[in-house]
Amino acid sequence: MPDYWDDACRHLTRRDRVMKRLIPQFGDHRLASRGDAFTTLARSIVGQQISVKAAQTVWDRFALLPKKMTPANVLRLKVDDMRTAGLSARKIEYLVDLALHFDSESVSADNWHAMDDDAVIAELVGIRGIGRWTAEMFLIFHLMRPNVLPLDDVGLINGISKNYFSGDPVSRSDAREVAAAWAPFCSVATWYIWRSLDPLPVAY
Repeated sequence: MPDYWDDACRHLTRRDRVMKRLIPQFGDHRLASRGDAFTTLARSIVGQQISVKAAQTVWDRFALLPKKMTPANVLRLKVDDMRTAGLSARKIEYLVDLALHFDSESVSADNWHAMDDDAVIAELVGIRGIGRWTAEMFLIFHLMRPNVLPLDDVGLINGISKNYFSGDPVSRSDAREVAAAWAPFCSVATWYIWRSLDPLPVAY
């Protein structure tokens, strides 16, 4: 659990009327990390452009293929087996490229904890299939950075619409304006907005 979580909840409860209502609804539930950078990024790739439920189904099938989810083991998988698990040809290419980057140590994974958010994003988007959204999910779920605002996330925008605008359409600038009260804990507020749409925690 992030060591800043309780401070963040107090800050958000004081600064934002919606957070004051939402946060108590989810008790002791907290953001959790799986602790493995490769798995977090692979799960994010699998989850692109499909629902959380569909992503979990595909991931569960895919995760059964290697004995252990490591870059080297993914590189040994057969394409047909990956397709049977429900992965598109494009996502298979992305997962293989991700595994190649980790296996060849062409990404500075050991240094990510010491790098700022923008530097991590800049390195990750150099890997095929990883755009800003995937990099931001990595910052939130693996590095547990406290102040990430993933404006490309449909769930965040829908949740802001539902909780702050009575369901009316929301622009990125509207979302930024709402989130001004969340800083420096935008990641935590985003997590609670996601929970308002789906009580089951998302984890990458």
